[in-house]
Amino acid sequence: MTKLDLLRSANFINGEWVPAASGASFEVTNPATGEIIGTAPNGGAADARRAIDAASAAFPAWRAKTAAERANLLRRLHDLILAHQDELALLLTREQGKPLAEAKGEVGMSAAYILWFAEEARRVYGDIIPSPWPDRRLLVTKQPVGVVGAITPWNFPSSMLARKIGPALAAGCTIVAKPAAQTPYSALAYGVLAEAAGIPKGVLNIVTGDAKQIGGELTSSSKVAKISFTGSTAVGKLLLRQGAETVKKMSMELGGNAPFLIFDDADLERAVSGAVAAKFRNAGQTCVCTNRFYVQAGIYDSFLEEFDAAVAALRVGNGSEEGTQIGPLIDSSALAKVEDLVGDAREHGGRIVRGGERHTAGENFYAPTIIAEASTRMRLAREEIFGPVAPIFRFDTEDEAIAAANNTEYGLACYFYTQDLARAFRVSEALDYGIVGVNDGLVTTEVAPFGGFKESGVGREGSRYGIEDYLEIKYVSLGGL
Repeated sequence: MTKLDLLRSANFINGEWVPAASGASFEVTNPATGEIIGTAPNGGAADARRAIDAASAAFPAWRAKTAAERANLLRRLHDLILAHQDELALLLTREQGKPLAEAKGEVGMSAAYILWFAEEARRVYGDIIPSPWPDRRLLVTKQPVGVVGAITPWNFPSSMLARKIGPALAAGCTIVAKPAAQTPYSALAYGVLAEAAGIPKGVLNIVTGDAKQIGGELTSSSKVAKISFTGSTAVGKLLLRQGAETVKKMSMELGGNAPFLIFDDADLERAVSGAVAAKFRNAGQTCVCTNRFYVQAGIYDSFLEEFDAAVAALRVGNGSEEGTQIGPLIDSSALAKVEDLVGDAREHGGRIVRGGERHTAGENFYAPTIIAEASTRMRLAREEIFGPVAPIFRFDTEDEAIAAANNTEYGLACYFYTQDLARAFRVSEALDYGIVGVNDGLVTTEVAPFGGFKESGVGREGSRYGIEDYLEIKYVSLGGL
C-alpha cells in the first residue's frame, strides 16, 4: 500500500485542502521540545459555514447509501489507519507529547472504533409494534439525524475523533470536525485517510482555528442537527446553552474527578499496578484518570510504600524516545495549574512523598508526584488535576469511602479494589459513576459504553449504544389495510 502524506497544513472542506478564508494560520509546537512542527489554518465562522454547507449538500446522497456500502468504506478507513499506524503515532506524539507506545495504542484504538461502527451500521434495527387497530400496522424506523458538529480535545486527538466519525458516518450522517488547536494534525490526517478510502466529498470536513467562532457557528446553524463534544464541563455547558436555541441533539463527554478506592482486602500488587495505569497514563491528562486515591487505614502504609516504589521506576522524557513512560504536560498553562494545586496541598498539610516539582526533562515536564495525608481542604480534592499528581486520602469504613467518592458534581469514571465478591457488587452499585472499574485500572474499549453521570456529560460513546445518539426514531402508522 502506498504511504500517504499525513501532515497537512490546510483545512479539509468538501474534499479539498484549503487555507482559512482569512489567510491566517497559527503555529503548532511539540510540547516536549518547543520545536515548531508547522502551521495550521486559523479558521473562523466563514470556514465553518463553508464546511457546514458542504456537509449539508453531501448528506442526502450519503444517507441514501446502503448500510453495507457505508460499512465497506469505513472498513477501508480502518485498514488505512492500521497501515499508517506508526506514522500516525509519531505525528500524535510530536504534537501532543505522549509516549510513542501510548500514541501507537491510541491510533490502534481509533481503528477499533471505526471498525466497530462499520459493523454497527448494519445493525440499526427498527420495530413493528402490535397494533391496537385491525386495519393499521405500526412501524418504527431509525434514520440519521443529519449534519453533525464534532469538537474534540487535545489529550486524545485521534481516538476522540474516531469515536465521533465512526458512529456518525455509520448512521448515515455527515460531519464537520473541529479539533483542538494544540493538536490539529492528528485530525487533519483523517482527511487524507478519508480521501484514500473513497469517502465522498463533503461527508467528512475538518476545520481548525478559533474555537469560539467555529463552535458558535456549529451551534447556531440550522443545518447542523447534532453536536458531539469532548472537553471541559464549563465549555460543555456553554455549548448546551448555545445549542438550545435550535434545539440540537447533544452528546457531551465532559470533566471528571475519578476516585480510586483500595480496601483492606485488596490484592495489593494488582492495586498498585492498576493505580499507576489509572493515574499516570498520558501524564495524568485523561478524563478518566484517577484524581483521588482513597486507601483504607489497614493497608494505607503498605500501599503507599509499594506505590512509591512503582512510581519511582517510571521514566520521564520526550515521548519520541524509546522507553519513555511519561511525557510532558500539553503547555505552560497546564504546568502552572498543577504547580498551584500541589502548592495548595502543601499549605493544607499534604506530605510530599515523591516529586512535587518540575522535572528536569524539559520546560513542560512535571515530576510524578505522590501526596500523602490528603484532605478535603485541598483544592485537588474538588478540582480535576490533569497532571501526574496522586493525592492519597485515608478512610476507615466502606460507607465513608463511598460517601467521599460520590461527594463531587462529576460522575465519569471510578475504580475500586477488593477481593470480597459481595463488596464488589455493593460498592459498584453505590458509586454514582457511568464507568466503574472493579480490580481494573484501564477500562476503555470500543465495545463498552463510555460516558458519565451528573455534570460529566450526556450520552454514550462506543458500544452498540454509541450509534443511537446519531439516529432519530420515526414512527409510521400505516392505515387502510
